[in-house]
Amino acid sequence: MKGSVKKSIVTRVRLAFLGVCLFSAAIVWKISNIQFKEGEKWRALEQERRVVYQPVFATRGSIVADDGKSIMATSLPFFRVAWDPSVVDKALFTSKVDSLAGLLSQFFSDKSKQEYKRKLQNAYSSHARYLRLNSRQINFQEKKELAAWPIFRAGKNRGGVIFEKVDKRFRPFGGLAQRTIGFVNEDKNGAGLEFTFNRHLAGKDGEALFERLPGGNKPIYDGTEIKPIDGYDIQTTLDINLQDVAENALYKSLVDNNAQYGCVILMEVQTGAIKAVANLGKVDEGIYREDYNYAIADQGRTEPGSTFKLASMMAILEDNPEMTLDDMVDTGNGRKYIGGAVKTDSHGYGKITVKQVFEKSSNIGVAMLVDAQFSKNPSKYTDYLKRFGLHKQLGFQMAGEARPYVKDPQDRSWSRTSLTTMSIGYELKLAPLQTLAFYNAVANGGVKMQPMIVKEIKQVDKVLEHFEPVVLNPKICSDETLAKVKAMMEGVVTEGTARSIRSPDFSIAGKTGTAWKFKNGAYTRTYSTSFCGYFPADKPKYSCIVVVDSPKKGRIYGADVAAPVFREVADKAMARDAASQRPVLARTTFNRAKTPVVQAGMQDELRLVFEKIGVRNETTAPDEDWVRVPVTTANDTDALALQPLTVRPGRVPDVHGLTLRDALFLLENRGLRVRALGTGRVKAQSVAAGAAARRGTVVTLALEPIGQRSTVAPMPLVAPAPSQLVENKLLTPVDTDLEAKTRELAAKAKIRMAAVKGNATSTQPKKATKKPEPRKAENKPATPAKPKPAESKPAKRPTQITQQTTNGNPKKA
Repeated sequence: MKGSVKKSIVTRVRLAFLGVCLFSAAIVWKISNIQFKEGEKWRALEQERRVVYQPVFATRGSIVADDGKSIMATSLPFFRVAWDPSVVDKALFTSKVDSLAGLLSQFFSDKSKQEYKRKLQNAYSSHARYLRLNSRQINFQEKKELAAWPIFRAGKNRGGVIFEKVDKRFRPFGGLAQRTIGFVNEDKNGAGLEFTFNRHLAGKDGEALFERLPGGNKPIYDGTEIKPIDGYDIQTTLDINLQDVAENALYKSLVDNNAQYGCVILMEVQTGAIKAVANLGKVDEGIYREDYNYAIADQGRTEPGSTFKLASMMAILEDNPEMTLDDMVDTGNGRKYIGGAVKTDSHGYGKITVKQVFEKSSNIGVAMLVDAQFSKNPSKYTDYLKRFGLHKQLGFQMAGEARPYVKDPQDRSWSRTSLTTMSIGYELKLAPLQTLAFYNAVANGGVKMQPMIVKEIKQVDKVLEHFEPVVLNPKICSDETLAKVKAMMEGVVTEGTARSIRSPDFSIAGKTGTAWKFKNGAYTRTYSTSFCGYFPADKPKYSCIVVVDSPKKGRIYGADVAAPVFREVADKAMARDAASQRPVLARTTFNRAKTPVVQAGMQDELRLVFEKIGVRNETTAPDEDWVRVPVTTANDTDALALQPLTVRPGRVPDVHGLTLRDALFLLENRGLRVRALGTGRVKAQSVAAGAAARRGTVVTLALEPIGQRSTVAPMPLVAPAPSQLVENKLLTPVDTDLEAKTRELAAKAKIRMAAVKGNATSTQPKKATKKPEPRKAENKPATPAKPKPAESKPAKRPTQITQQTTNGNPKKA
């Protein structure tokens, strides 16, 4: 029994061993077959798959501001560092590997010198053809530094260094206009200018051969590569300074009012060129970022509220040209049933003029006027809105413009209350840009311009495409209507809801807006505040709209929330306008006695100052460090003559006329101690110039204020060149002190002459000579005269408006 079991086990073992041998023989046969018989086939296939064509991405074009210099978005080259050890000579590698490893360790600071050396030696000994030394991307300056290192300095073909270029999008101004600039993701989706003009910015990718190796793909430069064509540059209409002003002003308002989001658009009146567009949304408590383009896109499309009353008043005046701004409207006590619904005002205004209806933003007044004019034919009212172009998109250059919604009597949602509700800015939706384009048309004499944000597409300095301003409607209304609505808009700032932003330096016209927010099928006690207008009102240059959504902290009106942002943007825009500065300078009294005088100093510094302020100068010693302007320089000389200020070693220098800083430099470098009395320039020194400079000697310097002119006569001021900008009379210049004193002396002289001739007697007191009042007082609204007792009753006819002209603007007496 035992023998049969043993025999069976041995048989099984032998069979298993035979099977393993057969299987091993099959493997050896297959390997031999692949290696020798089919080797060429598989080597060719491997070579085919190892070398592939891959795209070489083009450098994306830049987005620049309107000056063509301020770069808002650009592509900067970065590089990954790789190495091909197979091309490096052994002697070169052996002698320089220590130095290269040390530099790599010091530069990247991620591995020790020994680790980098081991990594380089392993790659070299294994005959590797590609080794990425580090995943960190370096900039162009760092690339130049690495290219000068040992082994690498031998170049690509002998040193094996490979710099793989990677373009990165960079915004020099950080988040400024971030949403307007936009982005493009890997799926070619995005927003803003980057997405809209992606075809121009992206350029055309090239193609080249790459060898697939462990760790990455190595480029093969065999002459078959197709070079990429870089993208074009986009020049926008944005002013980087005004953009910064708009964003800062908006940010402060959003934080102060704890609002949800806001936007500002600043546009040139005549061209429609957008100079600034700011969008800020709340991402956390007190933190706002450009997360969405509320100024243009769907999420910013809301019911405009009272800013829409301009369109309603324009439709009324167009349909009824006989209506005047002095016609009376009885608005009652602030609550009235009109057109199937109750309309309310924040205050009961009683009987007020048509102009005051707009100035006080009376919902009742506007609704009554629209109902009286269009209740029998509502389509006529909506036809006027369509004539103004409020029902369709503007065709803006940037993708994503919201589609406006203006209800029509043929719509299924039209009801009895729709006419009067629309008249005050509800039951319709507009984006802020669309509202601004309408207001801009009023400022532009009725010509409605298409807003534009890109003016040129360039290839380096060559202009490939230039965009001209486009007129959407050459005349939205008659000149008579235009004059009336302009007067009403100016009245909003001088006497109406926006009196708080009235400026003494230039005039503003506009309209405040406060609209309830519609949520979950009902109007809520959250508000969207706005202000839209233009400035200066007498000669409009800019139009602007400000929207602040859902403000809190008790401020809910456009006059309190949005209008101050408008005023800040307007102030700083006008401060940069050359035309507005001439009147301001004309009425400013300068103290010429405090103008700094050039006496002595470093020649390089003085010549730089002369160059900046346009003063000619001549020197007899161009190589001297220190120079002096002689006292004999006359006012009528064409140029300042600079003469050398002798500074001898071991001698006390002459520091007369130098500032204390320069005098300290010269004296203390010679071991002298300085004691200064007063401030300004050196008037006298206790140790005479030229005396031996003994270390530790105290030199007392008497200083005089820099503004004194006891030594050098002032240079004559150059008269400003004539300019057409002077026509923009934003302010009325006032008399200078010198002119006022001259007239005062002349008046006194006349009185004395009259006394000599006997015209002035002791019984007739002399009339006091009054100093001329500055004309600036004319900018203030005239105080209405107190009515006589007999005239205290309400007049039957409209109140007579007395016109006074201040800076070309009518003012109510």
